[in-house]
Amino acid sequence: MDITLKITQEQVQGKVPVTVFHLHGWLDAQSEESLLAAAKEAHDKGSQYLLLDLALVETLTSAGMRAMQKVYKIYTPEEEHFKVSHVKLCNAPPQVYHVLGITGFLQNIPNYESQENAVAAFGK
Repeated sequence: MDITLKITQEQVQGKVPVTVFHLHGWLDAQSEESLLAAAKEAHDKGSQYLLLDLALVETLTSAGMRAMQKVYKIYTPEEEHFKVSHVKLCNAPPQVYHVLGITGFLQNIPNYESQENAVAAFGK
């Protein structure tokens, strides 16, 4: 079984331009740095809004959640924490959604049932 995290990226236009990362594999300690590096690179190139598509995430560990929290901090200006989320999630499989829900993670970073709904929610 290949547990390596693969990240494909696309730009979509909603009310604002959104960078979408499609994640495939395991989001864990081994993949934490690759997600952070990809997010930092996109942000450094001007991306202000990031959507993490979790549809193909097979396993999410505490290290993976820590990586997503660090991505949130990269994208969300300090004065906007808890006001406007510059990072959103979509398509979380049931087992991943359950972990995000019971840990309280979804209070800061919302999950949407589709990429379209998530993209539409940016810029509100």
